[in-house]
Amino acid sequence: MHVHSIKVNDMNRKEDLISRIVEIEWKLFQGVSNIGGQAGCQQDHATFEIMRSSQSMSWSEAHLESYLDDILEAERTGRNLLTEKYARMMERTSPLEYEGIKHLLPPLAPEVPPLIDEITVIVLEWEKELLRKYPYILKRGRPIDSSEDAPFVTSIETYLRGELATYSPKTLGLYRENVLKLKDEGMNGSEIILEHTMKRYGFSSLEDAHNKLKAKRSG
Repeated sequence: MHVHSIKVNDMNRKEDLISRIVEIEWKLFQGVSNIGGQAGCQQDHATFEIMRSSQSMSWSEAHLESYLDDILEAERTGRNLLTEKYARMMERTSPLEYEGIKHLLPPLAPEVPPLIDEITVIVLEWEKELLRKYPYILKRGRPIDSSEDAPFVTSIETYLRGELATYSPKTLGLYRENVLKLKDEGMNGSEIILEHTMKRYGFSSLEDAHNKLKAKRSG
């Protein structure tokens, strides 16, 4: 009974952290400027909440707390980490435009690029494993490798690298610890995220989602 209550309290704490993070991120997302005005996805709170909360489900509580500190500190100093994330992606997707804005981005600490590289290698391995297991789900989303980037197509790799570049060295270190722990335990962090996402969309499991999408495509 006591152990169960501790687990429930831990989950409640984690859910509270995720809720606070997503609430702030949504506000920041509204402040991201786009050519031609606000994008359609900036008016879709439901999808944003599902995607961002699902992403955080594989994170440790310490990782969540550190990232919450990052976005609160950024907000306090007038930075929009989501704007910076999309700007950093442009290095791959819109290199000419990126040249005109890169001077506006804060420089990365020396320890950051190696951490980003190490995390990205593991996450992309997870994504490729998922593509083999659940192709009818994965092929509906972003391509995996940055070699597939295009002006209106952003790969998982480029999206991930852009986001990781907005994290503090402390948060990145905790992210690294978390993915290494999951890998050591034989767990796929991307699968945790995808399963949570599919359940939020009404599927009972990844297998259920994959089979239904396969049948829909075959039909």
